[in-house]
Amino acid sequence: MFPLTEENKAVARLLLSTGTCPRCIFRFCGIDFHAPYRLPFKVCQKIETSGFEFTNLMFSVSFPPQVLVREHAAWLLVKQEMGKQSLSLGRSDVVQLKEAYKWIMHPLFSEELGVPIDGKSLFEVSVVFAHPETVEDCHFLGTVCPDCFKPAKNKQSVFTRMAVMKALNKIKEEEFRKQFPCPPNSPKAVCTVLEIECAHGAVFVAGRYNKYSRNLPQTPWIIDGERKLESSVEELISDHLLTVFKAESFNFSSSGREDVDVRTLGNGRPFAIELVNPHRVYFTSQEIKELQQKINKSSNKIQVRDLQLVTREAIGHMKEGEEEKTKTYSALIWTNKAIQKEDIEFLNDIKDLKIDQKTPLRVLHRRPLAVRMRVIHSMETHFVDEHHFRLCLKTQAGTYIKEFIHGDFGRTKPNIGSLMNVTADILELDVESVDVDWPPALND
Repeated sequence: MFPLTEENKAVARLLLSTGTCPRCIFRFCGIDFHAPYRLPFKVCQKIETSGFEFTNLMFSVSFPPQVLVREHAAWLLVKQEMGKQSLSLGRSDVVQLKEAYKWIMHPLFSEELGVPIDGKSLFEVSVVFAHPETVEDCHFLGTVCPDCFKPAKNKQSVFTRMAVMKALNKIKEEEFRKQFPCPPNSPKAVCTVLEIECAHGAVFVAGRYNKYSRNLPQTPWIIDGERKLESSVEELISDHLLTVFKAESFNFSSSGREDVDVRTLGNGRPFAIELVNPHRVYFTSQEIKELQQKINKSSNKIQVRDLQLVTREAIGHMKEGEEEKTKTYSALIWTNKAIQKEDIEFLNDIKDLKIDQKTPLRVLHRRPLAVRMRVIHSMETHFVDEHHFRLCLKTQAGTYIKEFIHGDFGRTKPNIGSLMNVTADILELDVESVDVDWPPALND
């Protein structure tokens, strides 16, 4: 026997006479332990054929919004019956439909799949139900509470669960009874499953990359829909990860970026890749190492090091230091006037030089116009010939190096040209180091 109290028996008889299913009778009687709800029915085929790797799962369910209206009507009916016994029934006393459904399904999933149900799992199984027969049950609320239903671009109907819930909280009981039968009419058909979806939360891979080509952008270079160069750092790395992780898409981010004609040398630039909806997520450190080797063998334009799985929270460390950290560059400079070694040595003595940089002309189409103060911490010169020298600079992150060399028509002050009283231009630029201590270095 199911544990119904004497006062609940009258409610059970009433609801049973209206065609209410046994499980909903349990809900309105406040039975909040799981056994009475369970069914010997297993629906796990979708999960088993989805191709996802998982060791636990989170389950979510979505019922059609008209269920809220029918449940409200049943609640008013039971509330009235309880009132005859001088008892009260609040909305919070009714076991939530979603909870009851999960009580049915959770043990079945666990038993069939052999994994626990975990509300924090990155692997989510969602079931969406529909009931076309009763879809118009909500419509009277649009007339009674029009301000609760606002059209939205991404919604097919204004009668969303949230909007219906808002209207039910607003409508008076007497008005509801006038507009909708209590108890509601028994439908002829049961709910149908509209869709079962399996999805895995994103996983994140980080590392550092070197770029050895002066004809390779960091991200795809596309102007007016036309690709200008055949590949990019992003694609040379991410294409391999997409394949191995069996992910749908990716998002690439890094600690700053270099121009297409700038190499990144030294210990490389930190980067992170978000892999969206990956089907494979478990890798050994050896497998990640082999993946890194595969990326490095695939192209002589880039190299990757310290490749590793990281958390979403850890990526914040990469971004935290972008403005505060320093970067070191090597630039080959041309001067219009003939120079000697002695003419450039004074630059070695300049420390923590503050410069004002108006947004460069070359990036003005994608960056707001502003004047930014940056610091050149130190410089070291190497004489090449009477019109060329190499300058090593340690600067605040975010400094536009090319503009510091040639001045950008006076938009960067001071600049190498104004300091030396010459016209200067930059022929080559290399990033020698990005001083962000992330991700952690790995032992090769």
